[in-house]
Amino acid sequence: MSDVIATVLHDAAGVPLPAGRPKPTSTTGQQETDLSVWALDGTETGVWEVGPGTFTATREGYHEVCQILSGRATLTHPDGTQVEIGAGDLLVTPAGWVGTWHVHETLRKVFVIRTL
Repeated sequence: MSDVIATVLHDAAGVPLPAGRPKPTSTTGQQETDLSVWALDGTETGVWEVGPGTFTATREGYHEVCQILSGRATLTHPDGTQVEIGAGDLLVTPAGWVGTWHVHETLRKVFVIRTL
């Protein structure tokens, strides 16, 4: 018999999140917030949200897999390639990924990060 208890977060799309804080890589003054749900041995999962605007991102030393719960954004790669994401999309940004997020509507996602 296992003594490990499953962690359940009901209604990740509607769960209250902590107050927003300035997003350090935002070029437009965005606020972000997150709620860590579970972390162990270099893996973390939780809920993250950011308001409309633009920010840069670099996945240095970790992979991220996320499910977009609400909102809409355009990701722009350094070569100019763009990808549209929105509610229901599954997004993978592997270690080394670099790009710019243009958030059109407040974006909320469930994420899993794996540190290398």
